Amino acid sequence: MTLPEKSRSRVLVTGGAGFIGSHYVRTLLGPTGPDDVSVTVLDRLTYAGNRANLAPVADHPALTFVHGDIRDADLVDRLAADHDDLVHFAAESHVDRSILGAAEFVRTNVLGTQTLLDAALRHRMRAFVHISTDEVYGSIDTGSWTESEPLAPNSPYAASKASADLLALAYHRTHGLDVRVTRCSNNYGPYQFPEKVIPLFTTRLLEGGTVPLYGDGSNVRDWLHVDDHVRAVEAVRVRGRAGEVYNIGGGTELTNRELTTLLVGACGADWSQVVHVEDRKGHDRRYSVDWTKIREELDYRPGTDFAKGLAETVAWYRRHRDWWGPLLTRPAEASR
Repeated sequence: MTLPEKSRSRVLVTGGAGFIGSHYVRTLLGPTGPDDVSVTVLDRLTYAGNRANLAPVADHPALTFVHGDIRDADLVDRLAADHDDLVHFAAESHVDRSILGAAEFVRTNVLGTQTLLDAALRHRMRAFVHISTDEVYGSIDTGSWTESEPLAPNSPYAASKASADLLALAYHRTHGLDVRVTRCSNNYGPYQFPEKVIPLFTTRLLEGGTVPLYGDGSNVRDWLHVDDHVRAVEAVRVRGRAGEVYNIGGGTELTNRELTTLLVGACGADWSQVVHVEDRKGHDRRYSVDWTKIREELDYRPGTDFAKGLAETVAWYRRHRDWWGPLLTRPAEASR
């Protein structure tokens, strides 16, 4: 049944042509999604944004695509006026790029978020869901970060996201804007631009190339399938509390060396294709978030077995060289 527009929840999704944002849009408008939403995607289509990521729902009557910049105050204001909720995925997100030059990260991640917050406040949007990262907490040797921990980012990327988090929460505390912040662990899955570690290693290994392993390979990350992530984000949009932060974990911690071993095996490659390289500047040793809060409040649990999810992801890249092949000519390198 198609509902009249006035009875739909009108959701503005920034960065909706990127890896995680497009998965969220495909989920909302897919066969298992709610039937009471319409979605507008606002995306600047930078190197990691791709209209092809929305191809499965491109003809959906409830989808509108707007090519534009979250820093364009006039455009953002017009869009905010016509929407109920805003889910903010848009960001510069690659750590190595931020080390080489932080300015674009500050302009997009901080000033862009501020532009969105101002528009949401002017039009009293119902909910502003700000998508962040576990990297804002910094590195932790043992245990897991809870949402109440102070932020201690170590890279320019993480610092820009931490700044945006604090700004968003300040709009709630100062103005009463309904802001909800999510902080996720490392995502993986289909349609991820081949600069992050899993798609980078997968595409290179499938092509018979080499892959870089930073330092001694003992840096630890928690892995979260993108499908689990967007289910959690939707739970926060629909049932989360204003002014709250929700950690979203995947439940599978691996060293980079362990992950590389799995990818080498899944791609039918061997360790001669793994090249040890100098470690990244300020490389956080371990990330781990405690996601008790979202489990207890919103009944979230990751549902994707990592071994199965990784195998399916590698198989997707094996089948979709036509998607990632052309992207290899764009500037991209290294891993998170």
